[in-house]
Amino acid sequence: MNPNPVHRRGRLALLAALCLVASSAFAGFDTVPARNALQRLLPRHQAQFTLVALEGKGADRFEISGTPGHIVVAGTSPATLLTGVETYLEQVTHTSFGWPGDSVDRLPVILPAPPSPISRMSKVPDRFALNDVDDGYSDAYLDWPGWEHKLDLLALHGINEVFMPIGTEEVYRRTLREFGYDDAQVRAWIPAAAHQPWWLLQNMSAFGGPMSTTQFARRTELARKIVARLRELGMTAVMPGYFGTVPAGFAERHAGVHVVAQGEWAGFTRPDWLDPRDPMYARVAAAFYRHQRELFGDSTLYKMDLLHEGGRAGDVPVNLAAQHVMQALQAAHPGARWVMLGWQRNPPIAVIDAVDHQRLLIVDGLSDRHEGLDRERDWHGAPYAFGAISNFGGHTTLGANTGVWLSRFPAWRDKHDSALRGIAYMPEGTGTDPAAFALFTALAWQALPAEPAPWFADYAVYRYGGPDEHASAAWRVLAATAYAMPSNGWSEPQDSLFNARPDLAVRTAARWSPESMRYDGARFGQAVCELLQVEPALRSTSAYRYDLVDVARQALANQARVLLPQIGAAYASKDAPRFRTLTTQWLGDMALLDRLLASEPHFLLGSWLAHARDAAGNDEEAAQLEYDQRSLITSWGDRSGADRGELHDYANRELSGLVNGLYAPRWQRYFDSLAGALDKGAPPAPIDWFAMEQAWAHARDAQRTTPQGDAWQLATEVATRLDLCPRGSPSGAGSH
Repeated sequence: MNPNPVHRRGRLALLAALCLVASSAFAGFDTVPARNALQRLLPRHQAQFTLVALEGKGADRFEISGTPGHIVVAGTSPATLLTGVETYLEQVTHTSFGWPGDSVDRLPVILPAPPSPISRMSKVPDRFALNDVDDGYSDAYLDWPGWEHKLDLLALHGINEVFMPIGTEEVYRRTLREFGYDDAQVRAWIPAAAHQPWWLLQNMSAFGGPMSTTQFARRTELARKIVARLRELGMTAVMPGYFGTVPAGFAERHAGVHVVAQGEWAGFTRPDWLDPRDPMYARVAAAFYRHQRELFGDSTLYKMDLLHEGGRAGDVPVNLAAQHVMQALQAAHPGARWVMLGWQRNPPIAVIDAVDHQRLLIVDGLSDRHEGLDRERDWHGAPYAFGAISNFGGHTTLGANTGVWLSRFPAWRDKHDSALRGIAYMPEGTGTDPAAFALFTALAWQALPAEPAPWFADYAVYRYGGPDEHASAAWRVLAATAYAMPSNGWSEPQDSLFNARPDLAVRTAARWSPESMRYDGARFGQAVCELLQVEPALRSTSAYRYDLVDVARQALANQARVLLPQIGAAYASKDAPRFRTLTTQWLGDMALLDRLLASEPHFLLGSWLAHARDAAGNDEEAAQLEYDQRSLITSWGDRSGADRGELHDYANRELSGLVNGLYAPRWQRYFDSLAGALDKGAPPAPIDWFAMEQAWAHARDAQRTTPQGDAWQLATEVATRLDLCPRGSPSGAGSH
């Protein structure tokens, strides 16, 4: 007998694992989907994990134990097993999968055992992800491998409900052909893929279309794969429901049917609304749900928002409309829940009070935005998920109201008679802020500190694959600046003035962004200097490279808010030499910004456009789909939407190819016009910005899809140019 206590503990751990494996036969789910995910995510280490199914009654939970090289993760669903794996990586190996960037290349050959067993139980049953508009702003042409990784990341971080609108265009196509529309008419009504989210929200139609039948087939097949994978992982696909949207001419095709015109949304004509009280509504809804079931099967969660952002009820009593919408949903899917977005005046209290609260889930987009919120009072006790929209239009801006999350979520969850039953991760564009993603999803699984600093101290270790004093210092700075914003009417940081239509008085690029800095920009810049000094061994991770580029990018963008008023003052005082010096500095900053962005694949315009090009069946369609993508991040739509609706640059973002392709030429043209005005003593000539944006959006110039340049060297150049590091600092000294 071996008296060694280490060996004895190893045998006991193995015996416990065998007992778990034996009991898993009765747990009721297959662990193979989780095993397949590990093969994708950790091909060199997946064999060292034993995955065990736990009985799934009650709250989701996972347990982690094992010996070196033999890690046992037990969980109540395949997705929860993956959440356990991510927790093991973070807490034991100090590595992680982020969105984007990871540090798993730093894993040792033999995985270490947890010092003691780890177990966690979900604090809320509903863990929802993806905004209504995520498919547009994140990449409407993302292929299956991209979606596969997206779903893996959501599972790793504990999400169990995912909004999945893709393929709904085919549901409408099949449904409306039963009600008097031919195929060409339906296809002309449905927008191209990147603009479809706003069609589903009943805001607009047609723009960028018609889609080819090939595109309908491609997206339908993609949707089937997504829904199948969600089911395999034990997650729920949240599908769009039917609340009455119809194309123009519906009443003419069906005499006596009551249809309410919806007016305009941001310069676009909205689709009509079929009165849910009308007997025709029940027929259309039944057909919609029948086709949806035939294509994608059933779900238990369906998302619908009546009268979103200014919709018109007309002479329809909203409470009665809601009752009929719910009746149609229950007729098709008995017991299903109706998911609504908490946003502006949505959902109307008349809708909430008209239906069974237990069949509702409100995913709140404003939990961290305002003071004085009482969601039990606001929504009369209807169940809701604590949510945040920490970027709009997929802006490449860094930061969130994380201190509000950390204090408010547990307070709301634990209050007397709380109706909070979930979290809702809903940035308008995902994959741009890995720290915000990691912290927000952690709310549902563990007791977190009441303020950001301690959480970010741990994050700095597993984000890059090990402890480092400069990484810790960088994240202390970030935790105290970009991630310490208050709930003062905003939930996202300021956007970049580089991305704005040029004007000396401009304060935002997007019409609905904060007009000033929401944190101390000078202090933020110190994080660049600290990141440059991170130990060379940690700089090889994709997580480090992404963060270094992102933080340096943000520092340059913040400097623009300092520089532009100086340019304005020089112009106002007619100081032409100083004006030229400062505008040269501005354009030089933009040139450096584009080169910095070019060093990281996630900041390449070519990466944003590649999937659209790949999805096309011919060159003509490639031009159509690329315009769909390019227009979304510039003019957004046609002239009425861009100018009268003020949607231009709503989805502004800093991408290499966009900065030097459109943003810098816009500012160059503007500064040239002002310089000419100074020389001539006359007002500057007006510039048609929309025409310039449209010319760029229709361009077909080749864009890089592989990075170029040394991110560390370029970030060092940013630090030097902005004088971010103290004199005599070793700002990044050492091998890189």
